[in-house]
Amino acid sequence: MTFPSFSTLFALMPALQRASDVFNQTTHQSQRLDGWSLADRDPSVLAAMMPLMQWFYDVYYRVSSDGWENIPADVPVMFVGSHNGGLPAPDMHMLLYDWCRHFGTQRPLYGLMSPKVWKVLPSVARVATRMGAVQAHPKMGIAALNQSASIVVYPGGAQDVFRPYNQRHKIYFHNRRGFIKLAIKKGVPIVPMISYGAHATFWVLADIYPKMKALHEMGMPWVLGIDPETFPIYLGLPWGVAAGPLPHIPLPLKIHTRICSPIYFERTGARALRDSDYVDMCFHRVKGEMQTALDKLVSDVEG
Repeated sequence: MTFPSFSTLFALMPALQRASDVFNQTTHQSQRLDGWSLADRDPSVLAAMMPLMQWFYDVYYRVSSDGWENIPADVPVMFVGSHNGGLPAPDMHMLLYDWCRHFGTQRPLYGLMSPKVWKVLPSVARVATRMGAVQAHPKMGIAALNQSASIVVYPGGAQDVFRPYNQRHKIYFHNRRGFIKLAIKKGVPIVPMISYGAHATFWVLADIYPKMKALHEMGMPWVLGIDPETFPIYLGLPWGVAAGPLPHIPLPLKIHTRICSPIYFERTGARALRDSDYVDMCFHRVKGEMQTALDKLVSDVEG
């Protein structure tokens, strides 16, 4: 673990200023920016954020990445990732930076994001919308694919991004199959994204959501009136020990990301979608291949 030096922190200032300007401009724009329109993605916002993402990529996380040649050049794809690192989700942002570095900010990429982000962190969600975030709803995924744009999904959601530290090398989708159904319906290949290091930037000790839900059912209100779906107990900066899905400052650990070979399904379309056994088979195939790839990445990094 290497903390940035004073000189590298000083070099960060211009990038922070540009990002701050984007944040302020987006916050005060009149558009709804609620994640229900593909037209809200603005390549110029991505371009303005690139220096900040580059600093984190090169200096803070010292990212290494491979497998970008596996992305098909002529068809839209569904990127499927394992969600890591709590709310900051550092590998997700580093993968976005790599996408823009390889393909430019103009080539469309949309990330399906939880609707709760717009409720809990509306200003952040507005900026994310400008960078390509849309509501995690099938119709938005379909709309993007219909425009020949690729999409990014993290099926495990909050339960995945706050999974315990001892499961950091496990693919966990919380048994959600919606992404598989969407890929089968539209006949698009799935391109797995895996990473090493991001889920060690804090330490989730346990998830006490079942206990908190029981208290809620006894009358305890949720903060902001929103069910968090997970309630981690974790060690992380600046809190020390934190309870609940709070934001934190990730530790500056080296991150390794990998784009895996695309997965094609033999049967697609509405008829295949009606075959629940086939859908289950595709789900377990994707999960199994991603776990095998993650095991290989861990072995490559740790020796």
